[in-house]
Formats: sequence, structure tokens, C-alpha cells
Amino acid sequence: MPRDCRPRPGPVLYVSCVAADQPEVSAWRPSVPGVVEVFHARFTEYAYPMHVHDAWTLLIVDDGAVRYDLDRHEHGTPRDTVTLLPPHVPHNGSPATPHGFRKRVLYLDGSRLSHDLIGPAVDRPDLRDPGLRAQVGELHRALAGPGDELAAESGLVLVGERLRDHLRHRDPEPPRPDPLLARRLRELLDEHLTDGLTLTEAAALLHAHPAHLVRAFSGAYGIAPHRYLTSRRVGRARRLLLDGLTPGEVAVASGFYDQAHLTRHFKKLVGVTPGRYRNGA
Repeated sequence: MPRDCRPRPGPVLYVSCVAADQPEVSAWRPSVPGVVEVFHARFTEYAYPMHVHDAWTLLIVDDGAVRYDLDRHEHGTPRDTVTLLPPHVPHNGSPATPHGFRKRVLYLDGSRLSHDLIGPAVDRPDLRDPGLRAQVGELHRALAGPGDELAAESGLVLVGERLRDHLRHRDPEPPRPDPLLARRLRELLDEHLTDGLTLTEAAALLHAHPAHLVRAFSGAYGIAPHRYLTSRRVGRARRLLLDGLTPGEVAVASGFYDQAHLTRHFKKLVGVTPGRYRNGA
């Protein structure tokens, strides 16, 4: 089986050899305000199902290309673009080339990009800006190891400024529909992220028929309620794994029945098991 041996980025630079068709993942949380997670990965055949994040997703592709759906529209990420996916908006992703793709991702909290920019980001998530692409690459290099925190903070300030300029210079779009019933169900799901609630319980609380609840939520957000809840739980699990908790501890703390339940959904949404994600394999 072909092997791929090269330095791997991460909080500490290391070299590993993996089978050429196996996914590679490196994830960490740097000590830089505003950065929730740094995620580097290579996938050949893996496809992300529809899911959401609670943070902004800033993505660059170093090799290959990714195709994805966002707000029911298809997009692509050639190597000369920077992709910015807003929080709480469902999207998926799959390789657009036979040999897959290699990507670098930053997850940014709301201190860098405010929620009023979600609409403009949904409309045109792929930014053709070579200068911004170079800045994001430099930021990843600064985040790759300890000792360059000032350079990373400085780079993040410049990247955030350039992203805001892109989004604020677009023509304002009309507000997107956010039906009351769908929004109230989403709020309920967020409130019960770890303890969960049944569809019957949600229907009783919201005085709506269960089928109507599912249709309203799926129609408003483009994702079924159970898939929304699962992806939010996986997002929480990622943070807890980076905090150093074991997969077993994370399963309980993020609302999964047990470690096997966590592993099944985590691998489906992230591409690797919680253990591999935590260990940077």
C-alpha cells in the first residue's frame, strides 16, 4: 500500500507516515483569542453529510478541491479561493477531484465576525482574493507552534478586517425567513443539547403536531431536527476532546448514550474517530 511520509502541521511539528488513501487529521486549540479550533485534514473519498457549526468556518484548500451545498446552493473551493462558512447554516462537503483534497480550517468565534454578517456570507461564501489567501496561509503557519502567538494575533486581526471588508461592501440582502415555530424548536434543541428531548416532548411544549414541527424546521434550516442536534453535539465533543477529556468522558458530557454512540456519529461528521482526532493521527 502506498505510504505518504511528510511533516505534519500542528501545535508541534511532527513527521508521520500514513497509507496514501487514509485520512489525515490534526486538530488543536491555540492560545489565541478568537480561534476556537485549528483543523488540518486530507481526505480522498470521505464526504461530510449535512451539518452545522456554532463558529465561523474559514477554509483554504491546498490540494484538490471541495464541492459543497450551503443554503441549498452548490459551491466549490478551487485552490485560489478562501471559503467562509457562517455559523448555524447547514452545509456538507465532498471531494471534487479523484485524489481528494487537503484543507486547512480555522473555526472563529463571534468576536471576529458578528452575526449580522451571516447573510452576506451565505450568499457568496467563496472569496477570490489572493492577498487574503496569502494572509490566511501565514496565519496558519503562525498558529502551528508555540512562541508565535503575537504573530498569530496580528495576522488574525488583519484577516478579520479583510473578511469584514468583503462582506460589508456587498449589497444588502433581504432578511431570510426564520419562522417562529422553527426558531423556537431550534432554541429548545440548543437548551437540551446534552440531556436531549423527544419529538413528542418538543411538540407538547410548542403546542404543535410532531410532523408539522419536523417540516417547519427542515424547511427553514435545510436540515432535520435530529441531524441538527447531533451535529451540535459533535461540535461540543470536538471542544471537549481538545480540552483533554477522554472519548468516554466526552460521550457523556456531550449528550451521547455511550462512547460507541459518540464514535459512530463523530466519524460520520468529522471523518475520523474521536481517539484519532484527539491524538492528531
